Amino acid sequence: MSTTSKTASSRLAFIDWTRGLAAVIMLQGHVFHSLTRRDLHDSGPYVLSKFVGGMPPAIFLFLLGVTLAFLMDSREKKGDTAGRRVTAALRRAGYLILIAFAFRLQLWAFALPHQPWTDLFRVDILNAMALAVAAFSPMAVFRTEDRVRLCAVLGVAVAAVSPLVAQFDLSGVHPFVRGYLVPDPLFFGFFPWAAFVAFGLSAGSALRLLKAEHYDRAMQWACLLGLGLIVGGRYFSSLPYSLYSKSDFWLDGPGLTFIKLGVILLILSFAFLWTRYGVGQRWSWIRQFGMTSLLVYWVHVELVYGFWLWKWKENLTVAESAVAAVAVILLMLALSLVRTNWNRWWTMRPGWLWYWRIERRYSGD
Repeated sequence: MSTTSKTASSRLAFIDWTRGLAAVIMLQGHVFHSLTRRDLHDSGPYVLSKFVGGMPPAIFLFLLGVTLAFLMDSREKKGDTAGRRVTAALRRAGYLILIAFAFRLQLWAFALPHQPWTDLFRVDILNAMALAVAAFSPMAVFRTEDRVRLCAVLGVAVAAVSPLVAQFDLSGVHPFVRGYLVPDPLFFGFFPWAAFVAFGLSAGSALRLLKAEHYDRAMQWACLLGLGLIVGGRYFSSLPYSLYSKSDFWLDGPGLTFIKLGVILLILSFAFLWTRYGVGQRWSWIRQFGMTSLLVYWVHVELVYGFWLWKWKENLTVAESAVAAVAVILLMLALSLVRTNWNRWWTMRPGWLWYWRIERRYSGD
């Protein structure tokens, strides 16, 4: 999920910060979901955790689209042919699907013999990322300025078609295939989740067309657009009539997609303001999560949903779950720091060994 190049990541710190915030929200949401007692699932704190926890997948998918746009633009500026640009995007899709199946294989192997083999084909967010990247890879054929417009239209189209796809009779389609396409509360189907990748492609292409001194004004417009999407999405979703004969707002409703997009734009605007005029280039623990989000995602899912915390599964109060969430966040932060500093620490190992030998010599050990 963290696929931004090192140069782009350092220049656009607000992208890493936004991804890191999504990771923190994801961690608390999964801890509450896994450890809180079932009789407390109607309590205010749990409902709030679940409501906020619906944002990270959309943020991750949107930022994937942003970094994919960076890839397409950089290939275009290098003079690659349209075919090579599409191939580069498809390679990223292939990488994501390999990671997705490796992730499911590890979870399944660690849970044996209690995990059914069908879980190997569960459509998780990594699978959704791979399919969306593969589907939108032909956008690399177009110029960056054209992708801004075309990908925005694609995002609107995916969101608008989602309620119709949910009504199709796909009972004859294999469940493994259906999970990749149809809106489902248990899976990340192409409809409507791929819309966020398309919107990210549009936003990332727009960023590539801007000079650094224009980012302030662009983020102001992003903030205004985000507010408009939230208000507009909520207003049109509450109208007594609809274009669709049947639509579930929380599952396939286009209004919810636009509301989430609006929230993402607001978060991006705040992240830009904070990293530009607040924390600046100083170390930020939230941004730290954003630079290692895939590792944090992989490890915490095994930790929270695996057998490691079986004693506390669905057995904690809300307050105890909050403490557990803080503990998991701190543990994942430590893991993230080890990951980003490992190379530097490893190159310092001769100094460590020398210091350790001197200590042993003069301590009499």
